[in-house]
Amino acid sequence: MGSHSTAAEHNGKSFNSGSSVEVKSESSPIQQLQPPATNSSVYDVPDGGTLAWLQVLASFFVLMNTWGIINTFGAYQTFYEVDLLRSHSPSAISWIGSIQGCLLSIVGALTGPISDAGHTRALLLAGSFLVVLGTVMTSLVEQYYQAFLAQGVCFGIGAGMLFVPSVAVVSTYFEKHRSFAVGVLASGSSLGGVIYPAIFHQLQPKIGFGWATRVIALAALVTLTITNLATRQRVLPTMRRKLFDVSALHEAPFVLCTMGIFFGFVGLYIPFFFITPYALAKTGANSTLAFYFVPILNAASVFGRIAPNALADRIGTLNTLVPCAFFCAVLAFAWIAVESTGGLIVFAIFYGFFSGSFVALPPSTITALSKDLRKVGTRLGMSFAVGGLGVLIGSPVGGALLNLKTGEFVHAQVFCAVAMMISCVSLAMARVAKSGFAIMIKS
Repeated sequence: MGSHSTAAEHNGKSFNSGSSVEVKSESSPIQQLQPPATNSSVYDVPDGGTLAWLQVLASFFVLMNTWGIINTFGAYQTFYEVDLLRSHSPSAISWIGSIQGCLLSIVGALTGPISDAGHTRALLLAGSFLVVLGTVMTSLVEQYYQAFLAQGVCFGIGAGMLFVPSVAVVSTYFEKHRSFAVGVLASGSSLGGVIYPAIFHQLQPKIGFGWATRVIALAALVTLTITNLATRQRVLPTMRRKLFDVSALHEAPFVLCTMGIFFGFVGLYIPFFFITPYALAKTGANSTLAFYFVPILNAASVFGRIAPNALADRIGTLNTLVPCAFFCAVLAFAWIAVESTGGLIVFAIFYGFFSGSFVALPPSTITALSKDLRKVGTRLGMSFAVGGLGVLIGSPVGGALLNLKTGEFVHAQVFCAVAMMISCVSLAMARVAKSGFAIMIKS
C-alpha cells in the first residue's frame, strides 16, 4: 500500500499522464544503455543520462526536418516568384508554406491519442516516409497544384505525424531541466533553417532545382533514420488523452495564452517568407546576400530557442514569453524604417533570436498553465491546432498586402507588427489571470 501511494505522488509530479502507467518493453542495443524499468525507475524521471539525451538528439532531427524545412520555404518562395511559379502571386505561393505549418500543427494534435496508445514508432516511420516522399516529389513539380500537394500537403501531414510524438517522448525523460531540453531540441528547426536554404542556394544554380531538392530529401532521410533508431517511448499513460478538453475553455489563463499563440503565429513568419524580396527591393543587396537573410534569421533563432528556455526554468515561462513577444512586435515596427543592408542584418539577428524564443516556449507554457497534468497532452494539441490556423492565414495575408512590382511592403510589415503586439497583450493578460500583477512571482 505504501509503495502504491508513493508512486501516485510521483506520478502527479513527474508525468503528464494518467493515474498509472505501463512500460513499453522493447529489446534493442540502445535500450540496454539503462537497466530495465522498475516501479521506481518509471516514476523517477532520469533528467539526464545517455538514453535521455539520445531522445533529445532524435527529436532535434525531427525539428530539423519539420519546422526546419518549413523555415526554409522563404528560399523556395523567392525561387518560385522569379522562376518556376512566376505566373502566380506571392500570396498564392505562400499558401504552400503556410499549409505546411498548419497541417503540422493540426495533424500533430490528432496524433496525441495514437502516440498514447503505444504507436509512436509507427507514427515516426509513417511521418518520416511522407516527409521524404513529399520532398522528393517537390523536386519533380512543374505546376502550382503539384507543389501545393507535394510540398504543402504531403510534407505537412508527415511533419505533423513526427512533431508531437517526438517532443512528448522527450518530456518523459526530463523534469527539472525540461524547458532547457525542449529548447535544445527546438534549435534543430533553426539549424535546418540555416543548412537547407544554403544547400538549395548553392546547388540549385549548379545542378538544378530538382537535384538540389533531392539532396535535401537525402539529408532528411539520413537524419530521420537516426531518429527512428534512437527513439524509445519510456512510459505509456493508461488514461488516453482526449482530442478536446471542454474545461480548458473555462480557464482564462489557458484561453488567453492560446489566443496569444494564435496571433503570434499570424505575424511571426512574415519576415521569414518575405525578407529576401524586401532586401532586393529596399536595400540594394545583391541576390546572394539577399538570399542569406533567411539563414541569418534562422541562425539567430538557434540561440533564441536555447537561452530563454534556460531562463524560463528559473523565472517562469510566461515571464519569459511575454517580453519575447513584445520585442518581436517592436522589431516588426522598426523593420518599416530599415533601408540599408547593415540595418536589415541587425533586424534579422534580433528578430531571429526573439522569434525563436516565441516558437520554443509555448509547449512549456501550456504545461505550466495546466492544473491537471493528465490533460496536458490534450491542451497542447488544442493550442497547437489553433496556432496552426494562425500559421495558415498569416503569410498569405502578408503576401496579399505587399506589392513586389512597386516595392511596397509597409502594409505587410504593419500587419506583422500589430499581430505580434496583440499576441503580447494576450499573453500578458494570461500572466495576470494566472498570477496577478506581482512582478517577482515565477509564472
